[in-house]
Amino acid sequence: MQKTKLSNGVRVVTETIPYVRSVTAGFWLKVGSRNEDEHELGISHMIEHMMFKGTTRRTARQIAETIDATGGQLNAFTDKEHTCYYGKVPDQHMALLTDVLSDMLLNSLFDADEIEKEKGVVLEEIRMYEDSPDELAHEALAENLLQPHPLGRPVLGTPASVQSFRSEDLLSYIARNYVPSNLVISVVGNIKHDEVVACIAQHFSAMVGPPPAKPNTLIPVGCGTSVKTKDTEQMHICLGVPGLSRKDEDKYALHVLDTALGGGMSSRLFQSLREEKGLVYSTYSYHVCYEDVGTVAVYAGTSPGNAAKVIDLIKGECEKIATEGLRQEELNRAKEQLKGSLLLGLENLGVRMNRLAKAELHDERLLTPDELMGKVEAVGPEDIRRVGRRLFGQTPFSVA
Repeated sequence: MQKTKLSNGVRVVTETIPYVRSVTAGFWLKVGSRNEDEHELGISHMIEHMMFKGTTRRTARQIAETIDATGGQLNAFTDKEHTCYYGKVPDQHMALLTDVLSDMLLNSLFDADEIEKEKGVVLEEIRMYEDSPDELAHEALAENLLQPHPLGRPVLGTPASVQSFRSEDLLSYIARNYVPSNLVISVVGNIKHDEVVACIAQHFSAMVGPPPAKPNTLIPVGCGTSVKTKDTEQMHICLGVPGLSRKDEDKYALHVLDTALGGGMSSRLFQSLREEKGLVYSTYSYHVCYEDVGTVAVYAGTSPGNAAKVIDLIKGECEKIATEGLRQEELNRAKEQLKGSLLLGLENLGVRMNRLAKAELHDERLLTPDELMGKVEAVGPEDIRRVGRRLFGQTPFSVA
């Protein structure tokens, strides 16, 4: 990994992989739904959409056609802490990809008529989520666990907030948050670091803006219950507790615990709820480590008549880990599963690009694969019991 910081604060991180013939680049902004005020819900996501709607140099169609013509891909996403604009092209088109992404970030038009049209697109996206009951359960659980922290808000916003956006609202938000100190450009593939830096400097050296104010750090409530009635065949259940932050060293033990609890077909939840009891088709656990807080959750889809039994079984498996930990063979299997997953993931340039960017955005040292596997291997039985007690020992479960 190589890193260069431009004089204005924009950071460029790269990893050269000479045996591939492609380049994956991500332009990451440390801004997401957690940075929004109450009247701005969904504005980070709306801006991400509008970046594809035309610049002073290219129409929306030309943006799409330019990258399509290389055989490459161009896309973006917004989450609770980041916005990322990314693309993948054959290596000879690296300069073109950085030019298109830079053009979008620096020269987008935010035309009022296009904003009105895109509101309709985002409203359809919200409706699509409304038709996905499992997604609603995950979102409701996060709100229960994290409220009143801004991380508990939905990334898409609400129909009312989306319909209220005007061009000046988007431009004001960009001026506050799309600033050099918030921007990390991560590029992985058959590239030379100095060439990438030269391309980026050509576009971003003149970018200015003071560091944004730090977002609110309200203390999450950590519990709550929500029920939504919809005409579905299954009941979609999410149970959860507050988790760990990115800064917490127990996060490696949490990775192992989560894998053993609900990380695959050999996990406790899958074996208990599906294989032994036949109560579910799909069940799994997951955790999210944000910069200052986190969540741990379990999902299961089951018939309404089995819901109470499924909830009791999930709680029982979690509490058993808090009191008894994991059997040695479970611990070993989970660690090997995690290490193997890490190695397989590193064959994906997008995964490598994400790792570089997130470490830099959060001012963390990028661990090598061997260092990461060492952290996983070092997790012992007492670490699992300690983290199990932290998570499930005394904390009431939130339910959605």
